[in-house]
Amino acid sequence: MSIAGEMEVMAKKAKDASRAMAAASGAAKDAFLAAAAGLLTTRADEILAANATDIAKARAAGMDAPRLDRLTLTPAVMESMAAACHEIISLPDPVGAIEALRPRPNGLLVGRMRVPLGVICMVYESRPNVTIDAAILCLKAGNAVILKGGSEALASNMALAGLLREALAAAGLPEDAAQLVPVADRAAVAALCKLDELIDVMIPRGGEGLIRAVVSQATMPVLKHYKGVCHAYVDAGADEARAEAVVVNAKAQRPGVCNALECLLVHAAAAPTFLPRVGAALVRAGVTMRACPRALPLLGEGATPAAPEDFGQEFHDLILAVKVVDSMDEALTHIHRYGSNHTEVILTEDHGRAMDFLRRADASMVGINCSTRFNDGGELGLGAEIGISTSKLHSYGPMGLVELTSAKFVVLGQGQVRG
Repeated sequence: MSIAGEMEVMAKKAKDASRAMAAASGAAKDAFLAAAAGLLTTRADEILAANATDIAKARAAGMDAPRLDRLTLTPAVMESMAAACHEIISLPDPVGAIEALRPRPNGLLVGRMRVPLGVICMVYESRPNVTIDAAILCLKAGNAVILKGGSEALASNMALAGLLREALAAAGLPEDAAQLVPVADRAAVAALCKLDELIDVMIPRGGEGLIRAVVSQATMPVLKHYKGVCHAYVDAGADEARAEAVVVNAKAQRPGVCNALECLLVHAAAAPTFLPRVGAALVRAGVTMRACPRALPLLGEGATPAAPEDFGQEFHDLILAVKVVDSMDEALTHIHRYGSNHTEVILTEDHGRAMDFLRRADASMVGINCSTRFNDGGELGLGAEIGISTSKLHSYGPMGLVELTSAKFVVLGQGQVRG
């Protein structure tokens, strides 16, 4: 059978399984999660052995150290995957919840009920723990999921997907609700992207190249974010001690993630006092700065002149672009031009400007006097997330259980007819 034919068979099985998952009780889904957690603990050695095979092949192929680190499973990672299962058990099941029943003049009650999206196809790279993290969220939300991991993690992902199917069967749920694409060929992704009658949504998770490839080929909706170019704007009159702490945390706490700060904008009135102090703090944290001509002389030894391409850049490193602006309007114009709709924050003591920034900055999370690093499902109270969407349809920001459902209208009547 061709790869395209094989993908169609998988998608048909997932579509059938999605009907059973949509009707599954919360108790059955939680039983699956408990079984999965148990298998991740009791069969950890089996999973780690499969992962060792992937690592050996990756080393032989010359994979660099950062990618090897993302590929590697450890006993601690195995424990965290099992813990994630228990965490999701503790979250309310969104499926079937009715939101805001409102009476109409004719006596009808009109509301909206949360329903699963249907069949979700996850395409991701490197990290085999995504196989578990993505699947358990999709399944708890009543969906079926097709998993397409990177070729470098195939043995690990096959072993993990086998545990998911075993746990589904133990809970009386269809095994085909979780399927892993068993081939490394990229043609599999291209084939899946054309199955819009069977797959309801694609969620690519990985580098910008992967995401753009999926978007360019998909005939169904795609929940995505290309990159995280996150800004912090320090307003005139900001509390400089607080702003310094926020900026250093946002940039240096974990610089390689999508919600790390990439560009600092500082009001000209604050720049003479704030930039020297924050520059010294950033240097102590190991950060180098690429500064506009107005910021450069104020930042000290850690700064070099910025090139035009440094603005709008996602560095994924201890590097920060810095620019002085003359107003909040100029800061917002810069964000509009260079931002990626991911995360924007303002550091200010002015309530009016704070509220204006909150309304006008276009991003999946906009914050006041807080780190960009809070744009994360766990930090925002979702419990867990499958990723962060910077597209507005149908989800904007971290995608947790609720975001993996949609809503249908429900109408409760007593024999009303339309005149």
